[in-house]
Amino acid sequence: MSDLHNSSQKSWAATAESRPAYQQLWAPWRLEYLQGPKPEETSHEPLELLPGADADCFLCQAAASRRDRARLVVHRSPHCLTVLNRYPYNNGHLLVCPKKHHARLDDLSDAEHLDVCRVLTKMIAVLEQTIHPGGFNVGLNLGRAAGAGLPGHLHWHVVPRWEGDTNFMPILASVKVIPQSLESLWEILTEALKEAS
Repeated sequence: MSDLHNSSQKSWAATAESRPAYQQLWAPWRLEYLQGPKPEETSHEPLELLPGADADCFLCQAAASRRDRARLVVHRSPHCLTVLNRYPYNNGHLLVCPKKHHARLDDLSDAEHLDVCRVLTKMIAVLEQTIHPGGFNVGLNLGRAAGAGLPGHLHWHVVPRWEGDTNFMPILASVKVIPQSLESLWEILTEALKEAS
């Protein structure tokens, strides 16, 4: 039994020596997120919500707010707004939504449908100009069963993609590396949108 035990220890030691050392993943901008006030704690502004709005819906709150930077709103159009995803799948992940609280596509007016399409087109062009992705995933989840985290308010995801942006980190470490802070991205996109106007 002791030979088997010694053999196991030697095998484990050899395996440990051949393993790569742990790597540090530096993300200093995360400290502000971890230690700073949460969005709920900073949203004490009085809001005049649109008719039919849900007071607990962060998109309805953003539509009624004029604090675009605090709410991560990068663009407003007549019927839509574009918000940085606070929990992005990838760098530059945007949410494009109607200002009104609609859960279904057939609830949208013709003007809202058209505005959503125009804003999606505009935001893709701005992302191409500013952060140069190789492609995009664009879509929406209709209903909780389809994966909608906010099923009451339609929102389209615009997710920039690059060759090789899927790597071992999410698989082995359950970590997705986002290389740019939301504040930095907000600055870049709002500046590019001002120049495009």
